[in-house]
Amino acid sequence: MDSIKILAPATVANVSCGYDVLGFCLDQVGDEMIIRKVEKKGIFISKIEGFDLPYDTALNVAGVSALEMYNHIDVDFGFEIEIYKKIKPGSGIGSSAASAVGSVFGMNELLGRPFNKTQLTTFAIKGEAIASKCEHADNLAPAIFGGFTLVKSIAPVQVLEIPTPPNLYATVVHPQIEIKTSEARAILPPEIPMDKAITQWANVGSLVHALHTNDYQLIKDSLVDVVVEPYRSKLIPHFESVKKAVVDSGALGCGISGSGPSIFSLSEGPENAKNAAEAIRSIFSKTDIAFDIYVGKINTEGVKILKG
Repeated sequence: MDSIKILAPATVANVSCGYDVLGFCLDQVGDEMIIRKVEKKGIFISKIEGFDLPYDTALNVAGVSALEMYNHIDVDFGFEIEIYKKIKPGSGIGSSAASAVGSVFGMNELLGRPFNKTQLTTFAIKGEAIASKCEHADNLAPAIFGGFTLVKSIAPVQVLEIPTPPNLYATVVHPQIEIKTSEARAILPPEIPMDKAITQWANVGSLVHALHTNDYQLIKDSLVDVVVEPYRSKLIPHFESVKKAVVDSGALGCGISGSGPSIFSLSEGPENAKNAAEAIRSIFSKTDIAFDIYVGKINTEGVKILKG
């Protein structure tokens, strides 16, 4: 193949209790990208649609991850990248991660898959760091591996794949305001009290166990964030009202997607997920904030090739 079209999916990071380590992949929401081989050596971004992003390869998230991978191969040709950006930057559902993942996945396919998913994550981290000002993989990992993932380590990269309960559905609302990841990280305290740390890592362990055992009640009991949410929730209008309404509607839990402003909830079954969406809509429709709502199953495939 000389050209490939791919869908780089949106993702939810942190999943309430798993700051910087847990994430899951969304279905049918993502960026489309075309990667093709070109005669000239190097990485080139030839087209960007959707949002105003830099064409300079060294300043573009997709370009930086692609350059990192390109430096680990020996070829006499280059790659050209077209980006059809559908995930709004600063939305909290892995916009920069999708760009970083899409370029390296597409290049790897055109090269005959010389790199595994862990290696692709390692390359993509360099691009993600351009947006967030630090290296982390909680969005990258689910975008590449699909489903739920836990990032055990980033130096070296070690990603654990976690099973997805068959009747688990996600509801995500994206209020049309922007919160930069770097700014959302800056408001967090450098230290946390021991009692909160104990509660948080107990919830992480419980959530991972619940996903392995399809224990929906335990998922509900574990989706609690006592470390990050108390600070970041202040940046998101109507967050507390949305959270209460979603839980009251029958969802298992509700929290901030990544650094926000998107808010996610998990539900057992599609009806509960739809009810959560209606609860969210009833709140934001009374405000002057534009918003989008997504309801669907967890994407267990991750980044994929598109036909045509």
